[in-house]
Amino acid sequence: MSRLISSLLLAAAALLAQPAALAAEPAAPAAAASAAADAAPVPRPDDTQAERARAQPGNNAPFWRGVRDSGQQAGYSSLPGAEKGVLIQSQVQYPGSRLTTAGEAWRQVRNQWILPYGGSLLLIVSLAIGLFYWRKGALGGHQPDTGRMIERFTPLERAAHWVNAAAFVALALSGIVMAFGKFFLLPLVGHTVFGALTFVLKNVHNFAGPLFAVSLLVVILVFVRDNIANRADFVWLSKAGGMFGDQEVPSHRFNAGEKGMFWWGVTVPGVVVVASGLVLDHLVPGWGELRSEMQVAHMVHAVAAILMMAVLLGHIYMGTIGMKGAYAAMKTGYVDEGWAREHHELWYDDIKAGKIPAVRSKPVASSAAPRSPQTSPSA
Repeated sequence: MSRLISSLLLAAAALLAQPAALAAEPAAPAAAASAAADAAPVPRPDDTQAERARAQPGNNAPFWRGVRDSGQQAGYSSLPGAEKGVLIQSQVQYPGSRLTTAGEAWRQVRNQWILPYGGSLLLIVSLAIGLFYWRKGALGGHQPDTGRMIERFTPLERAAHWVNAAAFVALALSGIVMAFGKFFLLPLVGHTVFGALTFVLKNVHNFAGPLFAVSLLVVILVFVRDNIANRADFVWLSKAGGMFGDQEVPSHRFNAGEKGMFWWGVTVPGVVVVASGLVLDHLVPGWGELRSEMQVAHMVHAVAAILMMAVLLGHIYMGTIGMKGAYAAMKTGYVDEGWAREHHELWYDDIKAGKIPAVRSKPVASSAAPRSPQTSPSA
């Protein structure tokens, strides 16, 4: 009997021990996992991407942090050249922009200042010229023609002017389409035609630029002598060139308005446009390799070009339909004595006095050429 009771007690003890053993079995892997977790590296803010991959697989924060901060500390790149390891530029504040990355700052200046205000300026100037022509019409024509001609522009002067003018028109039209075309041209012709057109005009712009630069230098050298200010120019300015009267103020070969056009409408902005354009075309050694240099060059180029176009709109107007005989003067090189007396009386007086030759170049015999210039007073 006692043996039976002992067997029953042993069986009961075995049954009671089984749940405890089963409960202890899962504890071993959990303890191992906890120990492994304690041994794994802890993520740190200065982790490299490789270190973060061991600590937190799939967490790419160090990589993107390096992309964001590559403007301060360039990343590694096997490609040669400047800024190859810079994906996002450092922060900067251009005039008119917020403090932000340089690319975004440039975009803000272009889209919020240069395009809207530059486009408005060109439209306002065009409208003002149209209103002026509507009210005044073509100026001049008060002196009758005498039939005696004076050479106003030599063949060299005319060649320099027309080459520079042709290059300027090509640059202006292509620049306007590239800058403002998406607002007025894209809705009319569609993306396909507009894309092809801007591609062609961009190449026209790039190739016309050097031609404009060379011809601009020739224009400056050829015309600078007669565009130096003198006492008569201050008199002309004090009377606004006779714009609000019926008689023009006497002037030499070029009046103060034309001299102002030469310096502030052609020379100064032209030099700025050429210099910044050469940087954009990567034609200046040591310049244009950095994005910041290209951004500054583009902003300077755009502002100077828009101002130059706005000023030269007035010059184009006066040289075509705004003044009688002006276009013919640049086309043939000659003006009538009556035209010279009316518009540039002091220049005409110097020619009559023999201080300036009436013909500065050798005449070319032609049936279409104007009559031979005379130096005698008109009848």
